[in-house]
Amino acid sequence: MAKPVAIEVWNPNGKYRVVSTKPMPGTRWINLLIEQDCRVEICTQKKTILSVEDILALIGDKCDGVIGQLTEDWGETLFSALSRAGGKAFSNMAVGYNNVDVNAANKYGVAVGNTPGVLTETTAELAASLSVAAARRIVEADEFMRAGLYDGWLPHLFVGNLLKGQTVGVIGAGRIGSAYARMMVEGFKMNLIYYDIYQATRLEKFVTAYGQFLKANGEQPVTWKRASSMDEVLREADLISLHPVLDKTTYHLINKESLATMKKEAILVNCSRGPVIDEVALVEHLRENPMFRVGLDVFEDEPYMKPGLAEMKNAIVVPHIASASKWTREGMATLAALNVLAYLFQSYERSESRERLIYKGMSGDAIMLDESLCDGRLYHCVGLII
Repeated sequence: MAKPVAIEVWNPNGKYRVVSTKPMPGTRWINLLIEQDCRVEICTQKKTILSVEDILALIGDKCDGVIGQLTEDWGETLFSALSRAGGKAFSNMAVGYNNVDVNAANKYGVAVGNTPGVLTETTAELAASLSVAAARRIVEADEFMRAGLYDGWLPHLFVGNLLKGQTVGVIGAGRIGSAYARMMVEGFKMNLIYYDIYQATRLEKFVTAYGQFLKANGEQPVTWKRASSMDEVLREADLISLHPVLDKTTYHLINKESLATMKKEAILVNCSRGPVIDEVALVEHLRENPMFRVGLDVFEDEPYMKPGLAEMKNAIVVPHIASASKWTREGMATLAALNVLAYLFQSYERSESRERLIYKGMSGDAIMLDESLCDGRLYHCVGLII
């Protein structure tokens, strides 16, 4: 029998029981659930990652919905338990859902949600931050200063790369990839080359318009190109940022061969999913090419790094913090709660654009969700994914 876990309870007499496997930022998400007569139970167990057994104990005998985290293994065991407890909905507090067995959720009749859109700009900002930090060797310079090694200005001290006029390459020009591209094009006047199976029409129009603006003001216009292959981006770009989904086709998308295709002084940034990069091959490439630089927010065997990566001076590594702004994390928690409510009460209607659902609260007030919620299929823009 599963051992009980420590919990914090809100609205103990609520009719519906919704549990969260972690405390989440803000209180708006809690208040939304309470307004719909939900008893909210938040796991306060002092563990970074809950085990399946911990979550089973949290679900218990009666549970209407769960808000979980991307570090948890949501498969057959948990969805069958949630279904037996009367559960109708589960939402990942994440845009990704590679930790979720959607087929198992379908099998047990549990709707699954995620939280895209609300974290677009924040994630793109971190990718841009890693790009600049790698180009200008900021982390190396910071460590140098803290070690007391600075004796005075030198012409060659921490010489890095100028981004202006260089080419930024984007693999996956969806919401986040396009937001990142706009930041780098407008902020640093970089030219753009991108690869995506879908044409990024709005992004192309943005770069075209910005190029015309620069030209009209006597500056060199920026340009864009949609590549016919990923290799074309790898060959031509000075800075490459990865923004694909993680599936069988993108696992180890960046490997020994693709790394060899890139320029010797290229910069590679990954804020998507760790397994998109063959980390062993990356460590070897970094070791053999000291002018090649990388900025990583995600890792192949998260939370662990492959041996040797931490020692690489030409690598910047941060602990999966792309969405870690106060506004964004509170928004993700709110959207996760709305995902659960939308299916718990089957209380939503599709907007005229069909890109969003409007959640109809118990009071009858309409709340336009931050991102699309889809009620039966997996879409490119997705909130509820089954």
